[in-house]
Amino acid sequence: MIRHIVFFTVPERDNLDAVLEGLSILTGIPHARTLEISTNMKADRFDGRIDVVVYGEFDDETALAAYHAHPLYQASIDRVKPLRDQRYAVDYVAEDALTGAVEDVRTTRRAGKA
Repeated sequence: MIRHIVFFTVPERDNLDAVLEGLSILTGIPHARTLEISTNMKADRFDGRIDVVVYGEFDDETALAAYHAHPLYQASIDRVKPLRDQRYAVDYVAEDALTGAVEDVRTTRRAGKA
């Protein structure tokens, strides 16, 4: 499974609802297992720059590519891009991610398994 996470900054607070509406277009694309769009709680005490997050799960790279190729994806870009500033995206294979308790991850790394 591929996890797709995108972060956006929205410099004008008055545009936040319009950005969320523009991103909600993505929920009409059938290729995602899960697709969530939300505002940042800004609970992190070190960084509060990110305003909006998109989180998606896809069966494989083919499904992610189909999502990006869908006409609704471009429609979302057309609405959101003029209103946002920064965009940061990450895609990774969920099965390759380090998981478990922090101590388990440290032990795995010390053992040379990661």
